[in-house]
Amino acid sequence: MSRPGDVVRLGRDFNLLWAGQTVSNIGDKVNLFVVPTVMILLLHASPFQVGLVSMAQWLAIPLLSLVAGVLVDRWDLRATLVWCDLVRFAVIALIPVAWWLDFLSVPLLFASVAVVSAASVFFNIGYTATISAVVPVDGRVKAYSRLETSRTSAEVVGPAVASALYQLLGVAALVVDAASFLASAVGIRAMRPHGGGAGRKLPMWSRLKRGVQLNWDDRVLRGTLLGALLLNCGGPIYVTVMPMLAYRGLGLSVGTFGTVMSVAAVAAVLGALIAQRVSRLIGPARMSPWSVFLHCAVGLGILAAPMLPPALVLGVTLSGYGLFMVWFNISTAAIRQARVPAEDQAVSQAAFRTVTWGVIPLAALLGGAMVEALTGHFGILNAAKITMVIGTAVPALVAWIPLAPTQARLDRELAETQGEALVSTP
Repeated sequence: MSRPGDVVRLGRDFNLLWAGQTVSNIGDKVNLFVVPTVMILLLHASPFQVGLVSMAQWLAIPLLSLVAGVLVDRWDLRATLVWCDLVRFAVIALIPVAWWLDFLSVPLLFASVAVVSAASVFFNIGYTATISAVVPVDGRVKAYSRLETSRTSAEVVGPAVASALYQLLGVAALVVDAASFLASAVGIRAMRPHGGGAGRKLPMWSRLKRGVQLNWDDRVLRGTLLGALLLNCGGPIYVTVMPMLAYRGLGLSVGTFGTVMSVAAVAAVLGALIAQRVSRLIGPARMSPWSVFLHCAVGLGILAAPMLPPALVLGVTLSGYGLFMVWFNISTAAIRQARVPAEDQAVSQAAFRTVTWGVIPLAALLGGAMVEALTGHFGILNAAKITMVIGTAVPALVAWIPLAPTQARLDRELAETQGEALVSTP
């Protein structure tokens, strides 16, 4: 570990990984914006169908994460990441081809999104293990801050780019997303081999059990797991319904909605930039529950539309929503990296994602189903608002409970062990 005041260098391999992820993050935003837009405006999908395809985006997480953690533990990390990117490139490129050949449908979109989700499960688990393999312990918060800054920066430019590309190219805008994964694969392939295969000699069941035990036996990791689980029970409902609220409830155009999303994401970038200062001021353990509570509570701002200008309301609400989510991501990642051995990162992350992200597909489907069920009684605008309020108010009330009890003690522990690493500036 470097001495206080030393500059922590993250190295060429991390920079290649970072560059590839920065490009693919922008492509992801194009995908997340264009797919529901195509469904709503071109395929005239019902709210339930929108929720169904949104569910497919997360479906592989509860089905594959535990097994993926064990397999990634046994495979070459660099090759795993490259193949995952190539699979995502090919499948996403299929969607505009299907539109041009006039066989694009909701079932095809569901299948394509599900396959991309499966590849992303393997990629994200290998990605976490790669950070531990190529970045020194005292550089990991700096690395995660840079990655989070890239992610939130993509949220700034991504929706505006996506809306512009969609208005210019239509479904062909997804070609940009496909190309971003190809760029990521090229960057990762240029990295030096960086580990993998550590779990080949160990029984699969013992590695699965190890991943679950790490998350449950440690009271701090258990708190982050339960807090993230509660958060993911409502967040996907909110995000899935947002395009329905914007397009059908408030009548926003594609260009206006894309601009609102991009302007709102500026706050998320600012959140990433100041996260280290906030962590230093209140401690990463206190930052975690507060960010969850504020993230959920600020989502209630959508109630002000259309009494106030809808674009303004959505912009302000989503600004706070994204900013506090960034704080939660950074503080939780730092805490988990500090408490999980490097050789167990893949299986630990797999178990964590299986539980916390496993509820996302059901929540996304529930969001679409609730809007469809309520529209006949309340109209699309009020149906969307009621559903989104449920999705953000309930987690705001209960997510604090598992995260709060160990705040002070955990901050003391982190200060005594890796405190400097956890609060170092980016």
